[in-house]
Amino acid sequence: MDWRAALGARYTRHPRLYPEISSKETEVPMTTSNATLARWVDEVARLTRPERIHWCDGSEAEDARLIEAMLESGELTRLNEKTHPDCYLHRSDPADVARVEHLTFVCTEDREDAGPNNHWMAPDEAREKMLGLFEGCMEGRTLYVVPYCMGPIDSPLSRCGVEITDSPYVVINMRRMTRMGQAALERIEREGSFVKGLHSTGELDPERRFIMHFPESLEIMSFGSGYGGNALLGKKCHALRIASHQARQEGWLAEHMLIVGIENPRGETHYVAAAFPSACGKTNLAMLIPPESHKGWKIWTVGDDIAWLHPGEDGRLWAINPEAGYFGVVPGTSPKTNPNAYDMITQDTIFTNVAVTEDNQPWWEGKKDGEPAYDWQGRPYNADMGPAAHPNSRFTVSANNNPSQSPEAESPRGVPISAILFGGRRKDVAPLIFEARDWNHGVLVGAGMASETTAAATGAQGVVRRDPMAMKPFCGYNFADYWDHWIRVGNKLDKAPKIFHVNWFRQDGNGKFIWPGFGENLRVLRWVLDRSHGDAEAVESPIGYLPTLDGIDQTDLDLDRDAMEGLLSIDEGLWRSEMTEIGDFLGQFGERVPDQLMEEFRRVREALNKQQAKAAGERR
Repeated sequence: MDWRAALGARYTRHPRLYPEISSKETEVPMTTSNATLARWVDEVARLTRPERIHWCDGSEAEDARLIEAMLESGELTRLNEKTHPDCYLHRSDPADVARVEHLTFVCTEDREDAGPNNHWMAPDEAREKMLGLFEGCMEGRTLYVVPYCMGPIDSPLSRCGVEITDSPYVVINMRRMTRMGQAALERIEREGSFVKGLHSTGELDPERRFIMHFPESLEIMSFGSGYGGNALLGKKCHALRIASHQARQEGWLAEHMLIVGIENPRGETHYVAAAFPSACGKTNLAMLIPPESHKGWKIWTVGDDIAWLHPGEDGRLWAINPEAGYFGVVPGTSPKTNPNAYDMITQDTIFTNVAVTEDNQPWWEGKKDGEPAYDWQGRPYNADMGPAAHPNSRFTVSANNNPSQSPEAESPRGVPISAILFGGRRKDVAPLIFEARDWNHGVLVGAGMASETTAAATGAQGVVRRDPMAMKPFCGYNFADYWDHWIRVGNKLDKAPKIFHVNWFRQDGNGKFIWPGFGENLRVLRWVLDRSHGDAEAVESPIGYLPTLDGIDQTDLDLDRDAMEGLLSIDEGLWRSEMTEIGDFLGQFGERVPDQLMEEFRRVREALNKQQAKAAGERR
């Protein structure tokens, strides 16, 4: 066999793409009945020339052996067993600490199908580049075959993949983040289909680092990084970039969304999906602790990062969380901000790029307990050298550790969604909450959303950028086609969720956050659910429906009426500028932008202009 066979017959007409593979034989154990998988592993082994091959079964014994080997090699450090049992620290290369969006490509035959929202490379060119990098890259290393399932193992809404990697760090993280191992392999053998992901850390050279996605053939190639989403290919690469393409073909949505269940004192639980950019409070909201003023309310976490949403036969939108764990940003996590997450990561957790105390406990900015002795690079801590923990340091932990884990998290059918939230970090412009008039207007709200950038990606921080549906780094095809797909999905729903926009980060004139956030966000979620079930009043505005001043429960809340007025007001001048910027952004996508979206855009802009004219007339 040669590498061409593994890539599919459609590519065999391009022999120049496939350099001669060494004749060195690497024994490939035949542990699967799926011929396509067996052939692919064989061809990758011949290309990369590993010392040995290991098919992962996902067992506890396998996990323990890998961890022990990484402790011996220094890839992991054992943390304080008394305070953090079965917790470990991994330090990544200092130049390998975040997503690399500028080195992440979507490789479609037609460049327009990738769209201006993605970096594009022709598939032939991308394969030639990647095959050159992978050739011989695993010499002296172990090749791990990692079968996994995204979503409950027995759900018809789940999809499977196989990642081939030379990183044991990837393997132990994938075990916590996915349903990985023998059960996933058995499902692949039953169904016959899977997403192919090929990864190698290479030399961790930033000049030789690329993440390539081939949505039309359901393949991923990642080289030169060992960090998070660049290396854990089941996460953003599969569950969003490739899955968004699959979802479009199959009539569902793959979204960068948390899923949370809100149980009221009557025992009724309703589910909300929410899309925020990274480090904007998704995990905090997914694991919210109700404030003292809300006795009898409970929060159930279905997922904190990714949602797969399917139209149901009952006309509602149903969601599953394709992940089985959390890969969360750890700075700022404390008993005050997120008690569930703070408690959850005191055991059975892999930390990446945090600091440590003198007695080897993990430490990060915002922890409020202990003092750092060594920073995230292992150097004696010196405040003049920057933060002790990297701003994008992470924790990886199984969802089973979460005390607020929903009993429906493994439900094969998923959970029904009552409302969808969009939001981000905005100092001004966006009010605390507003509701879209209908589904199509909600698509515009999502398409136009913006946020200040954070440390989750390389580049400048604090810069406002458009991040439609929080999917800018993750949508695997042209945004214009993506928005059209959203509209088409909405047309299938008889009971479509209402759509809202939230902004927990509005500031006053002194640069302080006005809204207290954290657990108090439940007050806003209550209004969302009341609106979704027709039980709350609202005030119409040019941008959508706003709560009345008394619409959000303020019992025992230390917030005066002027502050609430500020949170729920809109500056129409700022919004006219906002709509101009949104119009310029949509214009980048040309004639592919759906007419329904542009109609909603013109409706909002005209409403703002009418309001301006009315105000001018009143002043005269």
